[in-house]
Amino acid sequence: MSSTYHYDVIVIGAGHAGTEAALAAARIGARTVLLTTNLDTVGQMSCNPAIGGVGKGQIVREIDALGGAMGRAIDATGIQFRMLNRSKGPAMHSPRAQADKRAYQTEVKRLVESQPNLSLRQEVVEDLLTAESADGQRITGVSVRGGATYTAPAVVITTGTFLQAIMHTGEAKTPGGRGGEGTTSGISAALTRLGFELRRFKTGTPPRLNARTIDFDRCELQPGDDDPQPFSFLTDKLTQPQLPCYITTTNQAVHELIRANLHRAPMYSGQINSSGPRYCPSIEDKIVRFAEKQSHQLFLEPEGRSTQEVYVNGVSTSLPRDVQDAMFKLIPGCEQAEIMRYGYAVEYDYAPPDQLQPTLQTKHVAGLYFAGQINGTTGYEEAGAQGLIAGANAALAIANREPLILSRDEAYIGVLVDDLVTCGVDEPYRMFTSRAEYRLLLRHDNADRRLTPLAHNAGLVCQQRMDRLRTKLGEVDRIAAVLDSRRHEGVTLAQLLRRPEVEWPQVVALAPELATVDPLAAEQALIDTKYAGYIARQQVDVERLHRLASKRIPASFDFERLVQLRAEARQKFTRIRPIDLAQASRISGITPADIALVMAHLDAPRR
Repeated sequence: MSSTYHYDVIVIGAGHAGTEAALAAARIGARTVLLTTNLDTVGQMSCNPAIGGVGKGQIVREIDALGGAMGRAIDATGIQFRMLNRSKGPAMHSPRAQADKRAYQTEVKRLVESQPNLSLRQEVVEDLLTAESADGQRITGVSVRGGATYTAPAVVITTGTFLQAIMHTGEAKTPGGRGGEGTTSGISAALTRLGFELRRFKTGTPPRLNARTIDFDRCELQPGDDDPQPFSFLTDKLTQPQLPCYITTTNQAVHELIRANLHRAPMYSGQINSSGPRYCPSIEDKIVRFAEKQSHQLFLEPEGRSTQEVYVNGVSTSLPRDVQDAMFKLIPGCEQAEIMRYGYAVEYDYAPPDQLQPTLQTKHVAGLYFAGQINGTTGYEEAGAQGLIAGANAALAIANREPLILSRDEAYIGVLVDDLVTCGVDEPYRMFTSRAEYRLLLRHDNADRRLTPLAHNAGLVCQQRMDRLRTKLGEVDRIAAVLDSRRHEGVTLAQLLRRPEVEWPQVVALAPELATVDPLAAEQALIDTKYAGYIARQQVDVERLHRLASKRIPASFDFERLVQLRAEARQKFTRIRPIDLAQASRISGITPADIALVMAHLDAPRR
């Protein structure tokens, strides 16, 4: 007799999306189970041993402000911390950290195992269970290998690169979504049966070298920051010693070797036809697309404190083993280096994300949510953000509460989700600061101010976070009051601070009581004051967005009956099902005339 287990939320896959989804659902109070094929790979870093970066660091801070695990895990296990783009304005500052890969994974698993309302199980999901309801198909649970069944009114799929996955190294092809692991086909078959469209993407990973065989004296040293900044708003200070990274470069000899072997590279031999990440190209792609470049930088990044493995950032490849061996013999500092793991490409199924609602619930099956690479994204940070939103909304829906939908002016996570569900993807999606039109408002330093109150209302964060935020905001207000009231040579200190040549230490010299304020509060007050004019201008644009967003489009609205609407617009509106005019206006190919026509029909009943 087969066993049946009952839960509120089932999460399939325990990578970065799955762990954040399960933790979020459990924090809200849903009885949650996290199913993974291997308990030893919970939270594993499949590719680079790092968290954050340009655009991505902002997302990690937002995940943390919403109560997620990623920021706390990297603060506890990081081995090098850097703030990128310090020479640019605050909107561009992006935290990044190298992780102790094994320690990071262990810490994420510890957080999962210690979370109330959350069970962790090693299971292979083979099918999705659904039932007909008044509104169409509804998820009811999953069946797993061995015959057991898990039932729940909500299921979150976070399968990463494991759906019908094939790994490529040169001419060799191996089933699997990650080195040393297998693949799964049951979920793809179930999704196809339920009417979902599936396509193929590919991603890749670089070789790993043995640090003992690298001549680091021939490479450029890349140390961490002297004043490392934490990711989590709960971390007061980072105290662990940092490890250095190193930089080397390719050269024309390397490029000639790769060109001579392009016919053996799966992306160029026709063995792989799916799209890969344009902004994180393989070394083969770099040589072809940037043929005029004499060299490309490579970053030698340690994978941990207790391992000799070194990740070679910048040389993702699926070239044959013998070519990878020959390539490193031509790279300065790596001439004698031993490859411990060879690079490979992975080809896998994903579901185009315009099949999702802004809650990340699917349009085809009620109660079914997708998060992570199944939505056509790439990156730990993007995956974790989607997982948190999907898991939270699954739990909120079960409790008949308002969903958590972040707008583009509230969070990078809002930009990410809106881009996915509104525009879809034609290549693996990754976040950049340039994707956020309100990026001066969406800085990494103010993520708690923007999102923690929303998270508290949803039940995602504890009272401790709200108390810390209120203390910080009180300090910001106190600093602002000093800046507005104290004068120097006829102007307030706030007016003085807005001058480009004036910096914070000069203001502190005129108001010594500011020397002892909380540095984080001082940073907030400084940015609020110095960039007040720019922030005000962005707020005008935000108000325009909100006016469009206030024009809601009923779920029952029939675009096909608008015969005056262009056929392309009718087709896109019907497929995407925008929830308001703001989202409708962002659909690719939609014109202002299309929006005006829809608006007129929305207003018609009132007239």
